[in-house]
Amino acid sequence: MATSRLPPATLTLKQFLRRQQVLLLYRRILQAIRQVPNDSDRKYLKDWAREEFKRNKSATEEVRRLWIQYG
Repeated sequence: MATSRLPPATLTLKQFLRRQQVLLLYRRILQAIRQVPNDSDRKYLKDWAREEFKRNKSATEEVRRLWIQYG
C-alpha cells in the first residue's frame, strides 16, 4: 500500500487559494485602519479585526467565501 509523501496538514489547492484571499482581505482591512487619524480608534479597530479573524478561524468554506465576496 503506497502512502502519500505529503504531510497530513497539506492544504488542497482550493484551500490554499482561499487562505490567500483571506490574508489579502486582512491586509486590506489593516491598511484601511492605518488611515484612521485617532490613535485610540485605530488601536480599537485593529484589535477588533484581529479578534474577528481569530473568532472565525474555524468558519466553513461557504461562510469564508461570502465574507471575501462582500469584504
